[in-house]
Amino acid sequence: MGKVIAIANQKGGVGKTTTCVNLASSLAATHRKILVIDLDPQGNATMASGVDKYNVEATAYDLLVDEMPFDQVVNKNTTGNYDLIASNADVTAAEVKMMEFFAREVRLRNAIAPVRNEYDFIFIDCPPTLNLLTINAMAAADSVLVPMQCEYFALEGLTALMDTINKLAAVVNADLHIEGVLRTMFDSRNRLSNEVSEQLKTHFGKKVYRTVIPRNIRLAEAPSHGQPAMYYDKTSSGAKAYLALAGEIIRRSEMQK
Repeated sequence: MGKVIAIANQKGGVGKTTTCVNLASSLAATHRKILVIDLDPQGNATMASGVDKYNVEATAYDLLVDEMPFDQVVNKNTTGNYDLIASNADVTAAEVKMMEFFAREVRLRNAIAPVRNEYDFIFIDCPPTLNLLTINAMAAADSVLVPMQCEYFALEGLTALMDTINKLAAVVNADLHIEGVLRTMFDSRNRLSNEVSEQLKTHFGKKVYRTVIPRNIRLAEAPSHGQPAMYYDKTSSGAKAYLALAGEIIRRSEMQK
């Protein structure tokens, strides 16, 4: 059965979508079957996958609200060689419409249940807010991958996220846990970054990935070209870091079996 990982952080601008797209493409490059579900109405993961969010035929809205069959919603033509459930501004309305439904928190879990066995990993790119879309992601996920910058306010945001995960686990998904904490946009020359990094390792131990994602201009440029970094510039430090992260996640998953 495929592993479902929500990529979440209630603080914006921490590299959440960048991590989702680049990790997915890196794992796809190892001949694993990957699905990305874009639940952020901004549609950044959709655009970064080379899919035009303005002209896409179906989105997560159709999957969650209209219960459109999965094979009619999934987009298999992405630049990262993974499958995609796209998102755009329409998905904002999904949250409002779902309020009318019974068992609204598990709409996503029920929608992907028939296809979980078809994928090795399913990544859900969450909105940077705690709303019904995020709750659906947490209810559907086995675990949460938390990207974060090594700065003071990021630590405060992480504390809030942990509290949210614990509360959601008690209500909608008892098995939900932290998959790992990923240090992003890291600058080893910055003393505060190194101090926060050490605090993370002290508090979360092996949950903190050994791989560190550096601050890298190629990672920032790649989405505007509709490509993951490994296809935009495979020699960049950012692309190499996400390939290393993919290897680390594969090793962890194999040890857990």
